[in-house]
Amino acid sequence: MKKQSIYKFFYLVAALLVLGFLIRFGVDVFLYDTYLTSAPLYLFALVRAFAFLLPAALVFLVGLLLKKKLK
Repeated sequence: MKKQSIYKFFYLVAALLVLGFLIRFGVDVFLYDTYLTSAPLYLFALVRAFAFLLPAALVFLVGLLLKKKLK
């Protein structure tokens, strides 16, 4: 991989993490049952956000910093 395009890899990883969040939270919504689950749905969203969106934001920021450094 070229040194000048390494930031694109970070963008791709961030996009995949966002896609993973959307898919996994979609499954959570589909399987959510108000009678059997004691946790509210927004708690599932928070847990998935910390698991997927926070790392995606960090990886995206690293990609931005690398892009600015290499140009």
